[in-house]
Amino acid sequence: MYSVSENMPGGIYLIHEKGQLIEMTEQPYDSEDLLQQLLEKYPSILAGDQIDNTSPRRWLLISRELNLASEKDGAGRWSVDHLFLDQDGIPTIIEVKRSSDTRIRREIVGQMLDYAANAVVYWPIEVLRSEFEEYWKKQNFEPEQVLMNFLGSERSIEDFWQDVKTNLQAGKVRLVFVADKIPPELRRIVEFLNEQMDPAEVLAVELRQFVGNGVKTLVPRVFGQTEEAIQKKTGARMETKQWDEATFFKELEIKRGSDEIAIARKILNWGIQKQLKFWWGKGAKSGSFFPMFDYKDITHLIISVWTYGTIEIQFQWMQNKPPFNDKIKRQELLARLNNIPGIQLPPEAITKRPSIPLSTLIDEKKYNQFIIILDWIIQEIRTSYQDNINKTDLRSVN
Repeated sequence: MYSVSENMPGGIYLIHEKGQLIEMTEQPYDSEDLLQQLLEKYPSILAGDQIDNTSPRRWLLISRELNLASEKDGAGRWSVDHLFLDQDGIPTIIEVKRSSDTRIRREIVGQMLDYAANAVVYWPIEVLRSEFEEYWKKQNFEPEQVLMNFLGSERSIEDFWQDVKTNLQAGKVRLVFVADKIPPELRRIVEFLNEQMDPAEVLAVELRQFVGNGVKTLVPRVFGQTEEAIQKKTGARMETKQWDEATFFKELEIKRGSDEIAIARKILNWGIQKQLKFWWGKGAKSGSFFPMFDYKDITHLIISVWTYGTIEIQFQWMQNKPPFNDKIKRQELLARLNNIPGIQLPPEAITKRPSIPLSTLIDEKKYNQFIIILDWIIQEIRTSYQDNINKTDLRSVN
């Protein structure tokens, strides 16, 4: 990798095979669209080896200029420059600007955060698959073959798309600012956000262009990976284990008592009776399962159960979808939970993932109170969508 000073124009010197020295000087891109075209044609210039040197990121382009709404069934409010997926199914949103564009210093940061917040809600996996297929058909390629070539023989297409869906639901996305030069102000913001945001990742890729004697060279450099951020992200990418019902309860039996195993089993059976979907975790040491309620093409995370003997209430993800995007509604849920003797969740829990020990629900009366609350959550989700339909019908009549 070439090392280029961020403060000096500098140059690159290539020695031709015949011994001729080619001096290349830095030149700006003629247009922002040209830079976007290069990313579309040569996605490897996103420097996946710099982003993760132990497992270099590879890129699958979903589409250029991908629409993103800010409300359910709404028209596209924004247009994302590029959406890539890496080999782990992590959505990677690209925003391209030239350094001469003054918006690169602050405005696009808020814009990218808008993208991230709304992508996890308003990009159903079916939409992404459709956009992917449409894009590659326009390029005269068979989409399934493109994906198979990207994945190789180790993974199935359906497993890959399920990983994409799970990453979106968990807010595990990557935001990447791309420019010919990354201003110091943007660099500091990216480094700060990347240290603070988890599991999302925020990076900037500087893509300098050097030209000389009919030769063009692109030199990428990744910003945002401070030592603190690297430690956090590396820890998150540690070796994983795919849990299932058998391994989960075997581990729970080792770590907890039979009474807590019974509670976890009853919660699992409750989800099965409600015809919920289940996602089994991939923690290296601790197993989990997430009962997920799919309604009107939107997946709602409610709780998760862990092998170290706790239940997590998924306020953090509930706050992004109706009706619990309403703070008052989350406060009502918190109050209902705190009415169960032995549960005392703090007010700030409504934006986090607070835990309740499985042992708290060993008492049958407390367990029944808890299940009533879960039933109430599902009913509130259903009702919220019906209310929206009724309001829409009323407006159309008026």
